[in-house]
Amino acid sequence: MSYGVAALGALASADAGEVYEALERPGWAPQGWVFGPVWTALYGMMAVAAWLVGRDRDRPRVRRAHTWWSVQLALNLAWTPLFFAARQYGLALLDIVLLLAALATTVALFRRLSRVAALLLVPYLLWVAFATALNGSIWYLNS
Repeated sequence: MSYGVAALGALASADAGEVYEALERPGWAPQGWVFGPVWTALYGMMAVAAWLVGRDRDRPRVRRAHTWWSVQLALNLAWTPLFFAARQYGLALLDIVLLLAALATTVALFRRLSRVAALLLVPYLLWVAFATALNGSIWYLNS
């Protein structure tokens, strides 16, 4: 499912490179080429984390953890078309803030079932926190 979301996101951001390069960005913004490799690694870690949690025998806790994982994944999917296709940087910021909260909840729930799964999501959590600051800066600079 992680790479399915990645593929849908790629379709929704066909001109992402051009959009990103045309934006006013803070000096600490990464080059556009950084995003592809980072997201590829993060989606892989997200998938492994969900698989590890799914192996636990406590089905109600697994269902709850996977529900939050699905919520954060849906918010992740929504961000790309909001930011790149619709160029709604404020709505994208709202979405990514909700994503950050859902992801923090997911990490906490995963931690109860698998420490390794939770640790696999930490780089994703840090990247989303960074992306939230970047989104906010871009919204400010381009509005």
